[in-house]
Amino acid sequence: MSSPVRESRLRIGDRVRFSGSLRTVIGLSGTVVRLADPGGAVTEVRLAELVAAGDFERVGVPPPGPLPPASPLDGLPEAAVAEALWWERHIVEVLRGIPPDAPPGTAPRPEYDPRLVSLTRREQAKAAELRAAGRPVTASAVKQRRRRYQAGGLAAMADRRAARRTPPYGRADQRVVEAIRQAIGEATDASTRTASYIFWRAGQILDAEHGAGTVQLPSRAGRYRLFAALSAGRHTTGSARTRRSLAARPDGPFSQLPANAPGEVMEIDSTPLDVMVRLDDGVEGRVELTGMVDVATRTVTAAVLQPTTRSADASVLLARTVTPEPMRPGWAKALAMSASALPHRRLSDIDARLEAAAARPVIIPDTIVIDHGKVFVSRNFRASCAYLGISLQPARKATGTDKPHIERTLGSVASLFAQFAAGYAGRSPEYRGRGAGQQAVWSLLELQELLDEWIIAAWQNRPHDGLRDPAHPGRAFTPNEKYAAMVEAAGYVPVALSAEDYIELLPARWQAINAYGIKVTRRTYDGQELNPFRQQPSGVKEHKNRWEIHYDPYDVSRIWVRDHWNGGWITVFWAQLHRVAAPFGELAWDHARSRQPGATEEELAVAVADLLQRASRGPGDPARESGQAKAAARRDRRVAARTKAAQPLPIPGDAAPRPGDSMPAARGPGASPGGSRDDGLAEVIPMPIFDPFAEADKPW
Repeated sequence: MSSPVRESRLRIGDRVRFSGSLRTVIGLSGTVVRLADPGGAVTEVRLAELVAAGDFERVGVPPPGPLPPASPLDGLPEAAVAEALWWERHIVEVLRGIPPDAPPGTAPRPEYDPRLVSLTRREQAKAAELRAAGRPVTASAVKQRRRRYQAGGLAAMADRRAARRTPPYGRADQRVVEAIRQAIGEATDASTRTASYIFWRAGQILDAEHGAGTVQLPSRAGRYRLFAALSAGRHTTGSARTRRSLAARPDGPFSQLPANAPGEVMEIDSTPLDVMVRLDDGVEGRVELTGMVDVATRTVTAAVLQPTTRSADASVLLARTVTPEPMRPGWAKALAMSASALPHRRLSDIDARLEAAAARPVIIPDTIVIDHGKVFVSRNFRASCAYLGISLQPARKATGTDKPHIERTLGSVASLFAQFAAGYAGRSPEYRGRGAGQQAVWSLLELQELLDEWIIAAWQNRPHDGLRDPAHPGRAFTPNEKYAAMVEAAGYVPVALSAEDYIELLPARWQAINAYGIKVTRRTYDGQELNPFRQQPSGVKEHKNRWEIHYDPYDVSRIWVRDHWNGGWITVFWAQLHRVAAPFGELAWDHARSRQPGATEEELAVAVADLLQRASRGPGDPARESGQAKAAARRDRRVAARTKAAQPLPIPGDAAPRPGDSMPAARGPGASPGGSRDDGLAEVIPMPIFDPFAEADKPW
């Protein structure tokens, strides 16, 4: 297609306006223009300076119109496009003498040759030609088309009626438009209703504002057309969750905090995991996933699965972030930090623990973006962040766009990991298949192991679309590669925290050390290490000379006591640990205590052991149980299952007790003090506590 002729040449003899006076172009030399004023004075000026002058004007030459659009006929009907192209061919021949599709070297016909025939004669010749071809057109009509083409190009040749733009809401009354828009806005936080309710509500609004019957709604078809235009992209009659999420988006353009170094900005959040986990025999349930992601490198620094989300989860997550991830037994050597893209040698020179660590960067946060969940606004989590010098940045309520990276990361875990796990239940009952619970073959501890391995093996080595090189957008980095590059650019390497620092992040309380040891929620903790401190003041007067104790709510088998006299930590085990082989958390302990509020400590320990034993056998005969008995049995099984699933998290460093450390001997209910049983049964020996750091220190 040809474009209209734009007279854009500057020739010798042209008259121009420059510096407030009329001048004549008398010479051109490269980019220099020689001008002569009416008095004969000659001035030389550069072409760029001449054209950029505020009063520059070519006298006698109309200013050029705007350039035609690149796709002038897009959106028009095929008939209108064909009509415009047909007219363009004839008008171009009138202007230039040859049609736009003529081959090179074609000579113009005598009646259209611009060198021999005037423009008016050419227009008359074209009108006569079209009349002879059966298209009655006058010379004035050809002249009008020619002017339109010169002014607007090919788009001006199209039928103006076809290019006419209608108002976005048609010819509807503006009052009706505002009423329906208000009704749609009110439906944002309400339960999902149909469009008929929106029309009814709009009618109420119109009657209240303008009087009953003053403004009428359009016809049924018109109402639905108007509703479709006003509710586009708002999910008014769709998912309520999606509707609220769309309404919470900011009005301005999306942006994010710039992060130029690892740990500069991190985000944390918690969400249910879309996997049915078999917590115990016949008991299925979903667990909470609490994760933290580094914005600069998209590294998932830690992810914790727990039956219930508590304030300790966030603190344990923070502890895992700032300490190395140990290699686990059975993991491939390719998952070690020494075999990854991370700067292993530089990091190992600073912290020898990284020699046996997995390929997950240790990142010390500077700022953590949190929401308003009870887990993250708790005093325990804030105290942990204050201890590490971390700034907390709360997101706005119901505004997921303030922390989009962790929101998308948790969604990626569902799509990239959870759907491949047995027992995947989908994000809602609508997406859940039949028999999802029967396929839940993984326990919580096994699923946590799989998730940890997947993060190191898959996520940290997967090219991320948000980690592209600005100079080479086609190159996408993995989180480990981005971390290695940013460490070089930042000029520093983070130092991982020690095992003592890990214990510092656990929940704390202040207790007295009595002659029998330490009692925490009717549990007695004792050991030989407490002998010098029994019934002694700690020296901390602000806490009435009590001793600082840190504990793990998901492992009641031990606590840590701060040695206010000599420094360091003292690991103290539960005195009744021999009664229950597997460690269990506060969930089961509180449940048993609520069933027997006046029981002694030993009776409570036996009750918890009996609860776990009964739950492991499965439910009794439902036909013989009353309604209360059935409900109690279901509660017992649920609590026992969740308790068994809440296994203790690995503690990094040398502060963790090793297998074989001093702890109470485990005996069966009928064991004698000497370790043998009168009934001839073998002695019950508890399973040793698994220490991943000890396993990681073993040679391959």
